[in-house]
Order: sequence, then C-alpha cells, then structure tokens
Amino acid sequence: MDLFALDGRVAVVTGGNGGIGLGMAKGLARAGASIVVAARDAKKNKAAVRELEALSAQVLAVETDVRQTESCRTLFSKAADAFGAVDILINNAGMNVRLQPEEYDIDSWNTVLETNLTSAMLCSKYAHPLMARQGGGKIINIGSMMSIFGSSYAPAYAASKGGVVQYTKSCAVAYSKYNVQVNAILPGWIVTEMTDEFGRLFPERYAAIEGRTPSGRWGQPQDLAGTAVFLASSASQFVSGVSIPIDGGYSVQ
Repeated sequence: MDLFALDGRVAVVTGGNGGIGLGMAKGLARAGASIVVAARDAKKNKAAVRELEALSAQVLAVETDVRQTESCRTLFSKAADAFGAVDILINNAGMNVRLQPEEYDIDSWNTVLETNLTSAMLCSKYAHPLMARQGGGKIINIGSMMSIFGSSYAPAYAASKGGVVQYTKSCAVAYSKYNVQVNAILPGWIVTEMTDEFGRLFPERYAAIEGRTPSGRWGQPQDLAGTAVFLASSASQFVSGVSIPIDGGYSVQ
C-alpha cells in the first residue's frame, strides 16, 4: 500500500489557480487526487485547469469569493455534486495590504482578516459535514512564517496568519472525533505574485532574503507540494494540530 497515494480522493484548494495554491494542487494531482480549484479569477482558473488536466487529473473550477458565506456554501455543494465527496481541503486563499500599523483603516484591516482567516472558518464549516458523513478527511490551513514572528509592514497579515495556527489547533481537537486531521503549513519566502509585489515595494529587503535563508535561495511553489501530499494522505493519519514551516530554515535563526 502506498501511504502517499491519493487515488480516488477529492481535494478543494482555495486560491488554487496560481502560486503556492497551484503548486500544492499539482502535487496532489500527481499523487492521484481530483482537484477543485476555488478562486475568483475565471481566466486564471481556466489556465490552472489546463495545467492540472495535463497531469491527467480530473479538475473542476468554481469561481469563489472565500469571504462570502454563500459563495463558500456553493463551492462545496458543487464539489460534492461533481465528485461525490470532499476528502481534502486546503485553505490557501490569501492576500496582504502592506502598511504600518497606524496606517490601516478598518476596511483594509477587515479585508485581510476576512480573506486569510475568516475564509478558513467558512470553508472548514462547509467541508466538515461532508467529511464527517464519509468517515474522515484532511484539512490543511496555510499560515506563514509570520504566524511565528511579526512584521512592521504587514501587521494585519501577521495577525491573520497567527490566527490560522490557533484555529488549526482548535479544529484539530474538535474534529478528531470525526477522523478529520487538521494541520497547517507555514510557507516562508516563496516566489509568487504576492512576493513580486513585495520586491517592488522593498527591493533592498527582497535582495537580502536569499542571504538570510540557510538554504541559500527563495522557495518555489512546488517546494510545498510534498508536505501537502503528506498531510493529505494516510501517511499523516496520526498527525493533527501541527504547523510545519516550509521556509528553507529562515525561521530557525
């Protein structure tokens, strides 16, 4: 038996049409899972579907605003209708507004918290009954290295990602009786559209990161695929409530 095989499993990946989300979705697809890409940008969704189908995966794209209750409810209804089950949920959708703490207005603050943290609650809420009914499942929440330490230029992001870790622990305890394991991945500095923006705003900091990282490089979206497959598979059946940094060693020094 291949402990890491995901044949016959169905995975919902929010923000799965690019960056880290697509990198993890590709890893799950290679392991045999069917993929539901949940994101707002229809054009990017279609491109992601093509990339995943090229890996021989069955794929469904659902235009989803993870900040909206009804949109999340519809996502899981469509996923279950299409595939008959939802076995894996990756709460990956996220965004950042880079301001100093005193510069935030309430709308900017709420947008970050709703996208990064409240969305994990909403999607988990609607995934839970499906997983409980079928006797188990896997929820993987995407935090950040800023779940571990703060950032003067991203306080809302850091607060939301710290909350992701605590929400993960709470759900791990609550859902254990349903055989649902809940864990978190904490990406470090990964090359994505979001960090490209960081590079434009803070070029000196961007350039210094490679030298500060023990692995000597920035991460790539595919660097998260193996951990996602592990946490989505039966190999992690006795792992729940943990947060795993994937950052090339950045956070250990």
